[in-house]
Amino acid sequence: MYVDFGLAKERGGCCYLRYDDTNPEAEKKEYIDHIEEIVGWMGWKPFKITYTSDYFQELYELAVELIRRGHAYVDHQTPDEIKEYREKKMNSPWRDRPIEESLKLFDDMKQGLIEEGKATLRMKQDMQSDNFNMYDLIAYRIKLKRDANTLLLPSIVQFTPHPHAGDKWCIYPSYDYAHCIVDSLENITHSLCTLEFETRRASYYWLLDALGLYQPYVWEYSRLNVTNTVMSKRKLNRLVTEKWVDGWDDPRLMTLAGLRRRGVTATSINAFARGIGITRSDSSMIRLDRLEYHIREELNKTAPRAMVVLHPIKVVITNMESSVMDLDAKKWPDAPADDASSYYKVPFSKVVYIEQSDFRINDSKDYYGLAPGKSVLLRYAFPIKCTEVIFGDDKETILEIRAEYDPSKKTKPKGVLHWVAESSPGVDPLKVEVRLFDKLFVSENPAELEDWLGDLNPHSKEVITDAFAVPELKNAAIGDSFQFERLGYFVVDKDSSPEKLVFNRTVTLRDSYGKGGK
Repeated sequence: MYVDFGLAKERGGCCYLRYDDTNPEAEKKEYIDHIEEIVGWMGWKPFKITYTSDYFQELYELAVELIRRGHAYVDHQTPDEIKEYREKKMNSPWRDRPIEESLKLFDDMKQGLIEEGKATLRMKQDMQSDNFNMYDLIAYRIKLKRDANTLLLPSIVQFTPHPHAGDKWCIYPSYDYAHCIVDSLENITHSLCTLEFETRRASYYWLLDALGLYQPYVWEYSRLNVTNTVMSKRKLNRLVTEKWVDGWDDPRLMTLAGLRRRGVTATSINAFARGIGITRSDSSMIRLDRLEYHIREELNKTAPRAMVVLHPIKVVITNMESSVMDLDAKKWPDAPADDASSYYKVPFSKVVYIEQSDFRINDSKDYYGLAPGKSVLLRYAFPIKCTEVIFGDDKETILEIRAEYDPSKKTKPKGVLHWVAESSPGVDPLKVEVRLFDKLFVSENPAELEDWLGDLNPHSKEVITDAFAVPELKNAAIGDSFQFERLGYFVVDKDSSPEKLVFNRTVTLRDSYGKGGK
């Protein structure tokens, strides 16, 4: 999308959004609507939105002309026979049938007089070529709905409906036949595609030459491969249909829908695409770190700060009254002191919660969290010192930590912790659900593995149902992004409800790109 729309914009041209909807059984209105929506979300405005099915009549007429010129024939081979003959570079027994006979049979195909699977229209190309994509590719196939208990009569034939073209047709063109012709009919100057289509270039130009049509310029470049994921539609479809993931917009998938739900911005995706550029090296593998770098660059500027505790442990401040005081917390790291909009109010009370990982019974020199007899600074608030630890009956489970705070702030501890407090005595802080996502696959290149599904990361998704958040987040809307201090960047998920917010982690704060990452 970036290459097509971006190059057109850079060169002062325009870019079509075309749906190659040649297979009525594979086209779904939801896919069509989503593609148009996602193109707009990515910031692109098509010159025109078209469908291959808009040209079905012209494509049919050109197929008739192709037969008349002796460059196509109606074939009756089964798919298995076609495969076998191609492997042996053998001509179909019907390849040299008379032109008039093929014209009549092609019309019968159009009228629904031939059963599905009993005939195809094939291009008469070069069965002796070194290019497999010149072995008499199929131009048209039949798609019919029939009642098994009725005779083969036109009056009872049901054409397979097409979501855009309706039920006018029962023969449908193949991609190999339609793509180049529609490129020509739309006066496309440059038809860009990825390298796996390079072997089809010969067929592309053969057909346009056979029909005497204008020939666009075709250029191929390498497809995008990113580490720790799969990019092929076939593999993605298996992940979704076999329920290895939670749909096409699962935040772990490298689909645009998944990335958007994860909180990745269109700006950062385009910056990533611009940064990696275009290459014809088909072995290139782009590290996920590069995408994450651009995501952080964007969200660091646009996502306000907030405090959330994922795994809360209770801290009771024993030398504080039960009253609640409101403190100023920064939404932005460089917030000017006189700009009230750059701050939010956070309650500080006798009971606060910190991360379980920020407390240890046994202290050490390289540890900056809280421990018995040790002080830490609660960010935007006061230093506290652990004075007592209350254990459960098993003498191991920590029920609560007791501490004293220093209202004068004269204590200067090294460790700084994020925290959330009760907004009123005895009332828990705002409870939210947080979903932590990691790489979907363990290996950097799972696509090359025979058992690629066996490489799925069992820890790619962790759901925390009882995290605590500051009250500032209670009015957050779906799609809003935040930086949870010390934890990463998060976005409000569509599963949120008025009763409970759900946040997806977009990316961690760690940035390895530029520090050994490539």
